[in-house]
Amino acid sequence: MYVKQAANVLELLEYFAQRKRPATLSELADELGWPRSSTFNLIGTLIDKGYLYEPRTRGGYYPTPRWFIKAQAVADAEPLPEAADAMVGEVAEETGETTAIAGPAGLSAIFINVVESNSAIRYFAQVGHKLPIHATSTGRAILSQYSREERYALYRKIKFVKYARNTITSIEEVEAEIRRSLQRGWFQSISDYSPDLCGVALPLPMASRRLAMVVAGPEFRCLERIEDTAAIMQRAINRFKDLLGETK
Repeated sequence: MYVKQAANVLELLEYFAQRKRPATLSELADELGWPRSSTFNLIGTLIDKGYLYEPRTRGGYYPTPRWFIKAQAVADAEPLPEAADAMVGEVAEETGETTAIAGPAGLSAIFINVVESNSAIRYFAQVGHKLPIHATSTGRAILSQYSREERYALYRKIKFVKYARNTITSIEEVEAEIRRSLQRGWFQSISDYSPDLCGVALPLPMASRRLAMVVAGPEFRCLERIEDTAAIMQRAINRFKDLLGETK
């Protein structure tokens, strides 16, 4: 289900994060492609709730620190341990590739911690980036932590689309790949979702939290290094394992 009003609020926040300066109602309506009346109503509501203000008279609107305060409170209630940041940073440095931690979000895996590669040609990813949970190494590493019943309940909601040349397009294939990955010791995707992209993922040992770490990069650089990459990741997980427990 897509809720347009909620999407508009998030689009507005992303707009300001990119713009980094106030915007008038006309600028918002024109640049976001919204009707003036809808823009006026949304801006008015956010002002009433304390999320927008006018830094200068008739100088346009800008988000208040209330966004940050609320976001910080949410993050503090369910944080990743500091060890996770250190681990991701070490793996990214040792592999030279984009490294991330992801968690489940319905039918998707979503990145909650990312360190991008410094290479000119790399996997571009940001916190909040979403991937189909069944069609990527990241998602399957998360799915492997579900019970069989939980996985099948999820599968029934998935539309199996052919994203790239090696996309898995059936429940049986997903289950078979999860079994192969568990036996092999790591999860991998080679043009499964994104063409010419190679990913290696491992579940993270964090008690009740179903998370996975992934290293991803272009096939031409990563394909022959899959096993070595998995070994680097496993060594890092082993080093940080005692520090990756529950944080609450």
